[in-house]
Amino acid sequence: MPTPDFILELRKHVGHAPLWLPGVTAIVLKEVPADAPIWEVPEVLLVKRADDGQWTPVTGIIDPGEEPHVAAIREVKEETGLEVTNEALLGVGHVGPVEYPNGDVTSYVDTAIRCRLTADSPTEPFVADAESTHVGWFPISQLPAMQPRFRLVIADAAAQMKHPGGFRPRMGYEKRSPRVSGR
Repeated sequence: MPTPDFILELRKHVGHAPLWLPGVTAIVLKEVPADAPIWEVPEVLLVKRADDGQWTPVTGIIDPGEEPHVAAIREVKEETGLEVTNEALLGVGHVGPVEYPNGDVTSYVDTAIRCRLTADSPTEPFVADAESTHVGWFPISQLPAMQPRFRLVIADAAAQMKHPGGFRPRMGYEKRSPRVSGR
């Protein structure tokens, strides 16, 4: 999907000036069957972006009035044709500023969510819009080159899936925030 209409309208008023927008990153993992060999690892759904050729999890801009968890489901469907449900909040962090080729500058407050396929979803993704050139499943131990923050949230998703009770969502993508005690 191209730039959302609401952003095009904003850009008419602010030009290329920095915008602060809500974004979502959907980390879709295929669970490893319980009877699988110990060396089996989960697979993650990735898309190869049409604009810059980078491999990423499914990402997108949250529409006005839309909840992040709803946007995650919508973006996965729009970009890969797969039906997912939300499993866990992985964290929230700042991304940017990003300067686009046309001169627009945007920063994002990104919400990362772990998702899984629904029971009635097909399992094979396909390029469902013009935002991507390829989509596919990758073992988390054999990821293509990608931005460090994506590797971080993919690792968080695998850790949360394996040990949900001990997982604490990430606050910021640079490093783990220290625990605040007694304040």
